[in-house]
Amino acid sequence: MAEAAKIMGEKHIGSLVVEGGETPWGIVTERDLLSRFLGIDGKIVPVRVKGCMSTPLITIPPEITIKEAAKTMMTKKGRLVVFKDEKLVGIVTTSDLVKVLPECPETLVNCNEYMTKKVVSVDEDTTIMAVATIMGEKRIGSVIVNRDGEPFGIFTERDLLTSFLAEGKTLQSKVGESASSPLITIPAGTSVHQVAYIMATKHVRRLPVMKEKNMVGIITARDLVEAYTK
Repeated sequence: MAEAAKIMGEKHIGSLVVEGGETPWGIVTERDLLSRFLGIDGKIVPVRVKGCMSTPLITIPPEITIKEAAKTMMTKKGRLVVFKDEKLVGIVTTSDLVKVLPECPETLVNCNEYMTKKVVSVDEDTTIMAVATIMGEKRIGSVIVNRDGEPFGIFTERDLLTSFLAEGKTLQSKVGESASSPLITIPAGTSVHQVAYIMATKHVRRLPVMKEKNMVGIITARDLVEAYTK
């Protein structure tokens, strides 16, 4: 998993297909890294990808529609692997689907209906190891980082991969030094389609939702795909 983390971090990707011989066998993700590779106490655990990967693969043909792909992703709860003539030709993630969500009745509903209302936040002086432990235990992909009691940045599982696990940096550094800032936020009531547009153009997968000056939730790429399937 240490080697897998390095590959994902260097290539800025969130998953790897695992081969069994020459045959695609399973998939391992950055979320698996948080919950299995780092362990409950935040310490690095020497484990192989075969002990953490999800199998069997969730497969789709290349001819499938966006709507069908979105429904499959929500039902099966995972990334989609595209096969053509029994050969692996690609992979589809929530971020990929968000980039192509059409403007339609399903995506014109507002984000309040699909956002997560309980936002997990930490102080800027919290260590990366402590943050990784929190994300692993709660099975979440990000935390809001506070400075003087106010949100000023966000730290994600991708940040953990690219800035720490891939480069071998110490997990004892403070999260405030590596958080993405300033925060990109959206006002409460923004349509799902507009949220998708902002995510695609800003290259982010999570957006805190603000009502006046208060953070009332956070919406993710997965939430948008779920909204589209309703």
